[in-house]
Amino acid sequence: MLSDINISRKHACKPIVEIATNLGILESELSLHGTNKAKISLSVTNRLANKPDAKLVIVTAVTPTPYGEGKTVTTVGLTQAMNAIGVKTCACIRQPSMGPVFGIKGGAAGGGYAQVVPMEELNLHLTGDIHAVSSAHNLAAAAIDARLFHETRLGGPAFTKESGLNAVNIDPDNILWRRVVDHNERSLRQIEVGFGAINGPVHSSGFDITAASELMAILALSKDVKDLRQRVGRLVLALDLDGKPITAEDIGVAGAMTVIMRDAIEPTLMQTLSGDPCFIHAGPFANIAHGNSSIIADNIAAKLADVVVTEAGFGSDMGFEKFSNIKVRESGYKPSAAVVVVTLRALKANSGIESDIAIDQPDMARLEAGFANLQWHINNVHQYGAPVVVAINRFPTDTSAELDWLQAKVATTSAFGCAISDAFANGAQGAVELAKVVHAATMVQSEFNCLYETADTLESKLMTLAEVGYGAASASLSDKAKLQLAWLHKHGYSELPLCIAKTPMSISHDANVKGVPHGFELPINELRLNAGAGFITALVGKVMTMPGLGVKPGYLNIDIDADDEIIGLA
Repeated sequence: MLSDINISRKHACKPIVEIATNLGILESELSLHGTNKAKISLSVTNRLANKPDAKLVIVTAVTPTPYGEGKTVTTVGLTQAMNAIGVKTCACIRQPSMGPVFGIKGGAAGGGYAQVVPMEELNLHLTGDIHAVSSAHNLAAAAIDARLFHETRLGGPAFTKESGLNAVNIDPDNILWRRVVDHNERSLRQIEVGFGAINGPVHSSGFDITAASELMAILALSKDVKDLRQRVGRLVLALDLDGKPITAEDIGVAGAMTVIMRDAIEPTLMQTLSGDPCFIHAGPFANIAHGNSSIIADNIAAKLADVVVTEAGFGSDMGFEKFSNIKVRESGYKPSAAVVVVTLRALKANSGIESDIAIDQPDMARLEAGFANLQWHINNVHQYGAPVVVAINRFPTDTSAELDWLQAKVATTSAFGCAISDAFANGAQGAVELAKVVHAATMVQSEFNCLYETADTLESKLMTLAEVGYGAASASLSDKAKLQLAWLHKHGYSELPLCIAKTPMSISHDANVKGVPHGFELPINELRLNAGAGFITALVGKVMTMPGLGVKPGYLNIDIDADDEIIGLA
């Protein structure tokens, strides 16, 4: 079988204007970026405001493994197949970060014959949204340091006289706004800035990856430009000497940050190999942010299609939980069905059983033990009230006996249905049976509910997520987190929802614990306020908001060949 990039290159894309027209978008609502992608004006939402919303399908998965589960493949393949059976369907997915593209996992366009094309355009820069987020974020970092410098240099009264601005009295030990870059760079996690007589005061800072920026979360959760502007204004950049929050509005940088992101708020339209529409917008990671594409993209797609298929990052304990408890609260757009993606390889890897048998070879002992992980994810999604469909993403080495066994086991669970997907190898036709089951699930009344109420105390919400969301026995807070908890209560932020930042490689906080962990204590190390995005991030265990490159990073495989074509981009 051809590589993903060669499949993409051999495909003749339809002009993006044709894709837009077939979906119901006017040419006047497009801003073309070449022939294969276009930005969509938010004016389309006003024109279509009175149209009913489409059914929403959210795709999640079992606990991720190094072998890949195929969530994006399934999202794209399901979209292709839904259209093939006559259900007008649009996909909405996140924009890939170049950190993972060049670091560990290659591209994020799907794969095989279930991918968004051209895949290299999707994976590299796209229409520049991530760069806009980086630039706006780092402008705020520059603004807060400049304000600190000038107020310190002049003193409060002289600063006010010279600038006409009120001094905000920044505490240099409590500058909360770090910097970002869209690459994996562990050496920048902790830095000191302000060295030199004309550059100070010296204080601690650091870098996160752009996908972890609060601005990325804001981009994904904003409803329009006005909402974006208000959220940016609420960003808490630092504390003053009395411990009170200093916002981007207080510094006067919120307007300029919004201007930088003005075009980024428009989603990008691309197409699948079958010529089906796909909106690409925002890219927050699910392990360190909320892990879902934008509300704006969903809302536009919902007025143009009969079904919208979107994807939540990593397993259901990660992106799906945050989709349910953060994104749905903000959008009000509830799912009609949920798809849990699984592979035989993933179940064997999640079994916790060491074996000399290769992961691609039949191994019923590991498969049976690993089924507990799938059962947990089915139950986890089911408790939110939406019908659950299990999609078995078939690999060429899967045996009929193993697949038959897995389908029979799923039939004993609370899942609405189950189907094997061959979308990777066969595109739309390979996912027709899955599409039929999912379509049937969307016809069932969904009783969707969130896991907790925002009015609950922060302690209660943390315990609910620990015990009900992950199966922990308890949660514990570090001394730092306890102080932050008290500050959040004092300053009126306690009713915000929570965004847990933890490893995606286990339901627990420990990546080495496979299967279904029980009885563990969830350690809360830090609580970070995201006042603009509208949630509080709880950092758990050893999670990092800036990834590092491995010993053999993905960029080693990527180059330009003699014909000026990109090679090695998986």
